[in-house]
Amino acid sequence: MPLKKILFKPGVNRENTRYSTEGGWYECDKVRFRQGSAEKIGGWAQISINRFLGICRSLFNWVTLGGANLISVGTNLKYYIEQGTQYYDVTPIRATTAAGDVTFAATNGSSTITVSDTNHGAYEGDFVTFSGAVSLGGNITAAVLNQNYQIATIVNANSYTITAKNPTTGAAVTANASDSGNGGASVVAAYEIHVGAAIQVPFTGWGAGYWGEGTWGNGGTTPELIRLWNQSNFGEDLVFAYRGSEPYYWDSSTGTGTRAVALSSKAGASNVPTIVNRIFVSDVYRFVMCFGSNEIGSGTLDPMLIRWSDQESAVNWTPSATNQAGSLRLSNGSEIIAVVQSRQEIIVITNSAIYSLQYLGPQGGVWGATLLADNISIISPNAVSFASGVVYWMGVDKFYFYSGTVQTLPCDLRRFIFNDINLNQVSQIFSGTNEGFNEVWWFYPTDGSNTIDQYVIYNYLEKIWYYGTLARTAWLDSGLQEHPVAATYTLNLVEHENGTNDNETGTPAAIEAFIGSSEFDIDDGHKFGFIWRMLPDITFEGSSAASPQAIFTLKPMTGSGSGFTTPESSGGSNSATVTRTATVPIEAFTNIVYTRIRARQIIFRVESTALNTTWQLGAPRIDIRPDGRR
Repeated sequence: MPLKKILFKPGVNRENTRYSTEGGWYECDKVRFRQGSAEKIGGWAQISINRFLGICRSLFNWVTLGGANLISVGTNLKYYIEQGTQYYDVTPIRATTAAGDVTFAATNGSSTITVSDTNHGAYEGDFVTFSGAVSLGGNITAAVLNQNYQIATIVNANSYTITAKNPTTGAAVTANASDSGNGGASVVAAYEIHVGAAIQVPFTGWGAGYWGEGTWGNGGTTPELIRLWNQSNFGEDLVFAYRGSEPYYWDSSTGTGTRAVALSSKAGASNVPTIVNRIFVSDVYRFVMCFGSNEIGSGTLDPMLIRWSDQESAVNWTPSATNQAGSLRLSNGSEIIAVVQSRQEIIVITNSAIYSLQYLGPQGGVWGATLLADNISIISPNAVSFASGVVYWMGVDKFYFYSGTVQTLPCDLRRFIFNDINLNQVSQIFSGTNEGFNEVWWFYPTDGSNTIDQYVIYNYLEKIWYYGTLARTAWLDSGLQEHPVAATYTLNLVEHENGTNDNETGTPAAIEAFIGSSEFDIDDGHKFGFIWRMLPDITFEGSSAASPQAIFTLKPMTGSGSGFTTPESSGGSNSATVTRTATVPIEAFTNIVYTRIRARQIIFRVESTALNTTWQLGAPRIDIRPDGRR
């Protein structure tokens, strides 16, 4: 029998049984396809040793007029500006006390400090910065007190506790008997806006809700939504908000040492929305737009209302005959979920329809909405991406795309994905593009996981799908960066497609990557074949290891569904390590891999587990001898 080439269709298909998808790939992790050939994805590396606080759900990149390349980082606890590998805290301040309104009380032998402030309005986990305090007399010095603190517990409406910490190391500081003071008469407390939830928290029974919410013994009733920021640059400045907040404004000219402020506090502010779900700046015409907002004169959120400011103004929201501020309300759906800028229109997706929003000019009502399709869905606010002129998004049970018309996106992994999603945590799901590889990524939490642990990729050039495991919380493509940037659960940013290893923590670790085929017949399906050698075809171009290697495995079966046989028990083998042995004039490998496998069907698998290794699979061949029917 001649050598049989192992060559499969690109992409991974799990819509049918492993045998019925013969001729294709069935499973993979950290593998992509380039011109039909499977290869290991690129590595990632942390951008710095610095860390931020909270789980990041939002990344946004822009460049100021002075050439500063900035990334905003929105977490459930803070809002930062990243510049030069440093994270600068620009979280808006909710309230600032008068001098002397705040006092401290320490207990000998404890690091817990009780802070008294009448009607402080804070929640457990909120942040507050103290200034003007003097020493309590012992270990609790002025330097210990005059810092940014996270509130540990709420005692009552007039007091709370913090844990005293060293201003340099962050280690807890224990009070002694001399700490009998109260901080003096000049203490000022600046309270940051309330923190949000890192994951969706169900609200039932005792302890549900914020402190003091609800009746005694019953807990609160206000849903604790996951903190999802959204933002756009208005020129070189930034406007941003989270669902249910007021809009905020950060002026880049004041520098990274200055916090953002409420948009309504800016000079000339007029009828700025007080509560919004999403904020956006139109790409060409420079209107600041709020999707889901309150009407003028009302403090109630209308989740289907769109409001916009006057053109070229972020602060004037009062419609008049001399400006273009205005509003409109969409009718199909009950809430605007997502917004994305395409080439000539703004795409607005509600929980049941998709609209095109286009600029009509002052004589045409300024902005007009056209219904593109109804009876559609979207699974989360960040599950949409725009790539190569097409809008892609993840629905509650399928994928969609819009390229002039709205269509269902065929998916070879549909059941595999939607049957394994934690439906209580769908708000975490987000999408991002990897333009260098023609990919749209979706990250999601699998069933039983409260955090994101898996991704699925659609390659829109080759129209194929593949997937893998990876824990990320936000994504930013490489438009203004050298590499795509992602946020991690280790509270830092990493550059993807950078190197060959997992360098998230600063210590390189190997990326374990593999791809496995569907079952395929050795001959005509009813005869056994004896595989006695394999000729590998793989390139390790791009590897920095001295001798990069991959493991080739052939998994034999006597019949579909029979389970794998174990040739090793009879002195045979079904796997071998293939190592690069030369690079000039071409990469050369083990010439022949000898095996002892008897089967009707086999599964082919290639994987790598070593540092500094990357690979691309070609077309290996196996040598088969007929071996009867039994």
